[in-house]
Amino acid sequence: MEFELWWLLAIPLFFALGWMAARVDIRHVVRESRALPKSYFKGLNFLLNEQPDKAIDAFLEAAKVDSETVELHFALGNLFRRRGETDRAIRMHQNLVDREGLNEDQRLHALAELGHDYLKAGLLDRAEDIFTGLRDTAQNESALNFLLEIYQQEKEWRKAIDIARQLPDHSGHLWQKEIANFFCELAAAKINNSQPAEALALIEEALATHRKSVRATLLLGDLHAAAGDLDGAIEAWKRIEQQNPVYLALVAARLMEAYRKLARSEQGLQLLRSYLAQHPSLDLLDAAFQWALEDEGPEAAYQLVRDELRRNPTLLGLDKLLEAQLLVAPPERRADLELVKNLIHNHTRKVARYRCDSCGFKARQFYWRCPGCGAWESYPPKRTEEFDLTP
Repeated sequence: MEFELWWLLAIPLFFALGWMAARVDIRHVVRESRALPKSYFKGLNFLLNEQPDKAIDAFLEAAKVDSETVELHFALGNLFRRRGETDRAIRMHQNLVDREGLNEDQRLHALAELGHDYLKAGLLDRAEDIFTGLRDTAQNESALNFLLEIYQQEKEWRKAIDIARQLPDHSGHLWQKEIANFFCELAAAKINNSQPAEALALIEEALATHRKSVRATLLLGDLHAAAGDLDGAIEAWKRIEQQNPVYLALVAARLMEAYRKLARSEQGLQLLRSYLAQHPSLDLLDAAFQWALEDEGPEAAYQLVRDELRRNPTLLGLDKLLEAQLLVAPPERRADLELVKNLIHNHTRKVARYRCDSCGFKARQFYWRCPGCGAWESYPPKRTEEFDLTP
């Protein structure tokens, strides 16, 4: 490629143009930075140095210097709310709502933040009024989500159903599971008030909404059992295996009680053993062990636990095996076995909790709704040790 003489003239020109552009950009940045109050940069510095209290004071000073900095007011209000200072967050966002000159989007945003403050402060009636007023606006979806949370806290399940049905279906969230649980909450209340016909109608609505609703099927079995239809109850509870076999542990005791009342305990134990073989579960093992102990004796219970431990070795299973061994061991060995069992039991208490799939919250008892994050059916009846063993 031949060298062109005009390149010698073009190269200095390109450098000159680049230098001029850089100077213009630098002057623009300097001009903008000078327009910001010094307290704003002090606040950023405090945040970077993990001094949030001093940062808040600096940002408040900046907001006073430039009262038109709307985004800074939003940021401060959110910071107050996250720190639990809901009264200060409410004042900050209320001032924005009352301010003249805000455009419509900013005003709606301020109202939504104020409603969030009221919700965080536990002022549910005020929060509900605000979010109801934000329906059919640019904040509509956010308002619906907050209203759903409010109605769940207030146990207003009918209102929760209406709101959930209006929420848009996203690819990862279709709301059927939540709506079915709301119907189940209503059905459980009807059962407690001895209103079986109304309860049955609600259970049917739950299953029509979400055909794999284990909770609705469990309640359906309870209704049959309360009416004396034990065969109908058993058939309902057995359907849980097709819906989600993880939840079989919740109905194991119900199934055995029904079989016992029908004088078919052997058939019930056979069913539990088959469930345990196909769907290993520590809670299911515990239920099968207790019923084998009562119906077939200590030796049969010991054999059941030993066979299961060979298939699925776990600390909780070992704890149960030691309990079974104590029942069949000669007196001279019981003291040593008791010592080992107590040692193992101290370790199993750490892995014997249930855990939420969504947030990881752990508890010793089962919940249909996670106390940590509020998700429904995210709390399967599996112990944390089982989660750790799952590939």
